[in-house]
Amino acid sequence: MLYQDKDLKIRTKLFTVRVLSFAESLDYSVVKKIIVNQMAKSGSSVGANYRSACRGRSDAEFLSKMNIVLEEADETLFWLEIIQEMKWKDCDDLLLKEANELTAIFVTIIKNTKSRMHSK
Repeated sequence: MLYQDKDLKIRTKLFTVRVLSFAESLDYSVVKKIIVNQMAKSGSSVGANYRSACRGRSDAEFLSKMNIVLEEADETLFWLEIIQEMKWKDCDDLLLKEANELTAIFVTIIKNTKSRMHSK
């Protein structure tokens, strides 16, 4: 199965770039380094794993990889919220919104895929 959504591929890549740019803008401290590193890893993983999921050879493989995408998007959202709550820097509201929207999109994709698999 080859799942294609060019707009979502572009959107996840832009999300990765925005997360990495935000990470670069933060001041350095030992604790911040840990959190920012985690955020950068999960944020960059969203786009990379989404592209991998789109190349899934079956619904089951696609679903498995999309669950990873969802986990990474949600983890990125978590780190953005931590940075915001620690008052290290105000997160760009658009970045937080995008993280929430992507998470919701991935949940919907996973639900629809499961539904399609069970109806076969």
